[in-house]
Parts: sequence; structure tokens; C-alpha cells
Amino acid sequence: MTRVFSGIQPTGHLTLGNYLGAMRRWAETDQHRADALFCVVDLHALTVDHDPARVRRLSRQTATLMLAAGLDPEVCTVFLQSHVDEHTRLSYLLECVATDGEMRRMIQYKEKAARVRERGGSVRLSLLTYPVLMAADILGYGAEEVPVGDDQVQHVELARDLAVRFNQRYGYTFVVPRATRPGIAARVMNLQNPASKMGKSDDSGLGVVYLLDEPDVVRKKVMRAVTDSGRGVEYDREARPGVANLLEVLAACTDGDPEALAGAYESYGALKKDTAEAVVEVLRPVQSRHRELCADPAYVEGVLREGAEKARAIARPFVDAAYRAIGLLPPVAEPVPSAAGS
Repeated sequence: MTRVFSGIQPTGHLTLGNYLGAMRRWAETDQHRADALFCVVDLHALTVDHDPARVRRLSRQTATLMLAAGLDPEVCTVFLQSHVDEHTRLSYLLECVATDGEMRRMIQYKEKAARVRERGGSVRLSLLTYPVLMAADILGYGAEEVPVGDDQVQHVELARDLAVRFNQRYGYTFVVPRATRPGIAARVMNLQNPASKMGKSDDSGLGVVYLLDEPDVVRKKVMRAVTDSGRGVEYDREARPGVANLLEVLAACTDGDPEALAGAYESYGALKKDTAEAVVEVLRPVQSRHRELCADPAYVEGVLREGAEKARAIARPFVDAAYRAIGLLPPVAEPVPSAAGS
């Protein structure tokens, strides 16, 4: 079977964008068609200033919501990145293959570093090098496909480049992965600023629908969504981004087509009302399952423990092979004591 790897950072509360753009596809499609691994990439959350207790809390919540979204531990592997040492073992080897120039050209590094400097903070070295850790996340499992949004394609391209370079220098070791992207609602935009994606780290939260928002909160946020000047409801991502975003969300929630849906509405109000109700209904079973899982924390802990064991068993041979290929001696085995009297 094709092997798939993807993950989510626990840097904020998960959003409708996370669900429609990634998690739903993982649950409905990817886990059934592939040998799939889905990871809470908690080490990535340490690249910026953070509250340790909050990272732990959000890591658990993220894992629980992944299960609530429909990931089945009997079918796929769900685990925390920090529970599998092979991620950091491989990351350093790949840092020895990557270049400083590659890291500084990464778009997300430039954007995040600029925001840190604007707040008067110091940019952590890990923010510069975390794309290499992301490459280790992927290459350490021999993943062939990586489902990502548009903003993460550059990171998968880096993983491809590092795999090819390592293989050329040290002999074939890594599978060269490829990014795969969903169609409609691959990138749900902020309801108050449709030029920006609906991200977990939005400061106000007014333009972000969180997976655990109460139905009335969801309705208020959607009804207050920014639309566009102009008459009529048209699907035009460039000229009418606010309306297009609502149509794409509605289409994703109802398995519809945004252009076809546009023709069914004469007013923004009707479009917003139907979109709000569609979002509420899509989130209802996720929230219900999340409540059940929160009432049984031992089950979630067991899933993560067994998931880490499965992930470790897959990754260790790949990482050990990379250590040998790059020129490192394997650990010296303990001598086996001879049997008494032999």
C-alpha cells in the first residue's frame, strides 16, 4: 500500500480550516486507501515562545480531535511526534545535508521571523531549521504521499530535495515523497480577512471558526463574515474573495460546487445563513465524539502509546539505514555471556 504521512501542530485550537482542508480527508479517504500515519507534531510548537502547560493541553486536545474527526486507530497510526525519538535522530542527519540558503528562503520562516521581530522578540534557531525536522517526519517513514495545504507545499519540496541529495551522496536510502492537495476548501480563509487563511494563531478569533465553538458562536461568526462590494452572489476568488470563501465553505460542507451554489442565492444574508447551518451540522458529530473521548482519557492515552510503538517500529529501520549510509558506526552490542559449564 501507498504510505501517507501528515501532521498538525498544537499551536492553537483546531479550526474549520484544519477539518475541511485536511482532517476530514484523512478520515474519509486517506486512512482507508493507504498505510497512513497521522501525527501531532508537538516539537514544531517549540519553535516560538510558548507556555509549556498550554502545549501539553493543546497536544492532547489535538490528538483527541483527530480521533473525533474519524481517524480509527485500528486502521491508521495516530501518535505524538515527541514520543518517537527517530524524528530528532534523523533531523540532525538531514541538517548535515541541507544548506543555510535553503532554510532562509523558506516563505514561512520569513513570515514568522518577521512577526517575532515586530514584537521585539528573538528568532529561535529552531524556527529556521524546523523545515528539516518536518522533512525528517516524512522521510523517516518512507512516506510516498504527504497531504498538505498550499502553504506547506514548499516544505514537502524541501523534503524531496533532501531525499534526492542524500540518496545521491550516500546511496539510495529514502523514498522521494510528493505533496497531495485536496480540491474545494483546501485553504479556508479567515471570515474577517479573506486574503488570509483561517489559522489557529489568529489573535482575535472573530474570523476563525474553531472545531469546539458552540453552534450559536459559529452562527454569529459566519453571519458577520466580510463579503464584498458589488451586487449579487458570484463565485470569483480574485474579485469577490469574501463571497467565494463562503461559497467554498458551503460547498465543502454539502458536497456541492461553489459556482453552481452561487446561482441559488440572491442575497448575502441567505448565503451566510445556509453556510452557518451547514458548518454547525458538519461540526456536530465531531463535537459529540470529542465529548465522549474526553470522558475516557485512558482510551486516548492508550491510542497514543500504541501509535508511538507502531510508528517507532516503522521509522527505526529507515533511520538506522541513514546512520549507516552517512558514515556512522552502529552501536557496539553487549557481549552475550556464555552459558555456565560450556
